[in-house]
Amino acid sequence: MATTTEDRAYSGLPNKVVSAADGIDYAYRDTGGEAGGTLPLVLLQHFRGNLDSWDPALIDALAAGRRVITFDYAGVGGSTGTTASTMGEMAREAIAFIAALELGQVDLLGFSIGSFVAQEVTLIRPAIARRVVLASSAPQGAAGMHGWAPEVIGAVGTPQTSPEEYLDVFFARSDSSRQAGQAALKRMYARNQDRDTATNWATRQAQYDAVCNWGVPDHAALQRVSAIKHPVFVANGDSDPMILPHYSYLLAGLIPQAKVKIYPDAAHGFLFQHHAEFAADVEAFLSAPR
Repeated sequence: MATTTEDRAYSGLPNKVVSAADGIDYAYRDTGGEAGGTLPLVLLQHFRGNLDSWDPALIDALAAGRRVITFDYAGVGGSTGTTASTMGEMAREAIAFIAALELGQVDLLGFSIGSFVAQEVTLIRPAIARRVVLASSAPQGAAGMHGWAPEVIGAVGTPQTSPEEYLDVFFARSDSSRQAGQAALKRMYARNQDRDTATNWATRQAQYDAVCNWGVPDHAALQRVSAIKHPVFVANGDSDPMILPHYSYLLAGLIPQAKVKIYPDAAHGFLFQHHAEFAADVEAFLSAPR
């Protein structure tokens, strides 16, 4: 029986598990429905995020034209193992997960620390990625990236975070952006059955160690990212307090085939606020002739 768009809605997808060669059982969700000639789009999640931290509206929009797969890194959410403390380790996990699903070559979309992981995947295993989308991103070694501002880590890095703190970082201060943020949160929490396992404090500690390591000023690391020869789409919100928009321009300037777009009246979660526009931009980028 053919799979319908309704069957593939992210809010109703089952949690699945695949065992990889690295000994980890990875939790994931898969929209299926591969369109003719398109590659699967594998998504790499943000700091402390799990399968339920993606906005279903964004996933559904992305999945309108292709197969979309989300997963948890080792030790995160429903995946087994211990959370990695470097982006390189997380990249190795992503590679193992892609191999376990026998996906071959894929397109990648990394969000926040997921965008750091996507850069590492592309550098470590260039053939695995065809095109790469880096949302709310920065290159390794950029000056001023060593740890996040106190108000940011105070909002998203405490043992218990609140919706208001999330809104403060992921959305701008305007009424329109806050309303979009509240709508996104409502969509994320609409699923009340078979939710993913919440991330724990060990995940927070390990991932923030990875963030701090990524942000140590390092000119050699900045040169390293220039080795990415793939077509890359770099995107951010104009008011992101976690990863400032000027890092998007820096990153795009270092990657030979990169293009950049900054979304207005938006912050770290611009891709949830502008989910329809961003999904259309991603689709145009992924389907454009090389």
